[in-house]
Amino acid sequence: MRETRYRLATVDLARPLPTITLDADESGLGLTVRLDERPIGFLLRELPRGATLEPDALGRLLGRAERAAVIAERIRRELLSSRVVGAGQLAPVGERADAAAPRAPAVPSVTAVVCTHDRADLLARCLASLVALGARGAADAPPLEILVVDNAPSDDRTHEIVLRFPTVRYVREPTVGLDVARNRGLNEACGDFVAYFDDDVTVDPAWLEGFVEAWSEHPDTAAVTGPVLPLELVTRAQVEFERLGGFGHRFQKIRFGSTLAGNDLYPCGPGIFGAGCNMAFRRDVLRSLGGFDEALDTGARLPGGGDLDIFYRLVRAGHVIVTEPRCLVQHEHRREYARLRRQLWTWGLGLMAFVAKSYRAEPLQRPKFRRLIRWWIVRALTMLARRARGGDAPPADLVLAELAGGVVGLCGEYGRSRRRVDRMRRTLSPGNVRPTPDS
Repeated sequence: MRETRYRLATVDLARPLPTITLDADESGLGLTVRLDERPIGFLLRELPRGATLEPDALGRLLGRAERAAVIAERIRRELLSSRVVGAGQLAPVGERADAAAPRAPAVPSVTAVVCTHDRADLLARCLASLVALGARGAADAPPLEILVVDNAPSDDRTHEIVLRFPTVRYVREPTVGLDVARNRGLNEACGDFVAYFDDDVTVDPAWLEGFVEAWSEHPDTAAVTGPVLPLELVTRAQVEFERLGGFGHRFQKIRFGSTLAGNDLYPCGPGIFGAGCNMAFRRDVLRSLGGFDEALDTGARLPGGGDLDIFYRLVRAGHVIVTEPRCLVQHEHRREYARLRRQLWTWGLGLMAFVAKSYRAEPLQRPKFRRLIRWWIVRALTMLARRARGGDAPPADLVLAELAGGVVGLCGEYGRSRRRVDRMRRTLSPGNVRPTPDS
């Protein structure tokens, strides 16, 4: 059986549509849709190998969803041009913004933090995209600091890579754990905002402009997130991950506050706000909350849950999170199917470890968390039943892997992780050999 491989392409609806021809070994298309360079959508379609899409066929493939996105974007621009935006954020429907409202404050500075462990080649690509970001020199671009946190390295390769980039700062964090590394980045950062990027992403050249736009519209925001698109789709595992929804594409501007209409799980549900590989926080707010929970995202035993937890705690503390489509990154998904299955297991584990922690900590939220657990189980069983009937559903082994991880997460994994972290803090000294995190 031949490997699944999809072509990645980009179209801009402000320009004539191109003709796209797949290679003989390509069986589908992953299409990023832009309007005047602004990302507005992502389309994943299986196609015959070697297929050719002429402009008319490509237009039909784009369909209603993309046309609706174009209309929404044009309406947004009309609102902006007619000064419906005041006081730095979009006026609610039915309200008129004050034309004499004060201007948004100066754009804050940003520290881009990349936490990494023994993945020097991936890191080099990520840093190149960040350095290019800072070199664009847009008039309203905020000051950008780039910081690499080398988490429990086994050699000096990461440091050697960083030395190739004179503007990048390097710190070594010997204690294992992604959330430990994130907190080290928080403590070392100089920027008003701390933006976290995984070492396996490349950052879109317009990311800073998107951040400026999000800040100007919502100067009270405590966090900004954006879309995460695939960097490549060259294996079955990468395509299956995107079919599952990937990390979430988030092409709508959304302001998340204390409530979200129509979502009775909010803010407890997974994947609402963004992904840990592309998130930025106000440094002072993050510090006021005590930073990331170092018993989550600890490494191989519990490699997840840290981003879910910090988003939830931000909203519960009364802060605002916004999504900005221009704050886009591309992520290199796992190529091997076994590693994808492991990733789904860790997602279930991290989600339910976060649920177990929060369930104990917030009794008033327990009904929502019980509904979340029921929804999650019913969703998985529904997908398994659909797959058994031959319907369009994820492979059963991936669904079962996530379920199995979730069961482990519910059965005391957060407490075990908390105890492991406490033991490590008591016993490790600077000369000890430390365990290495799962990559």
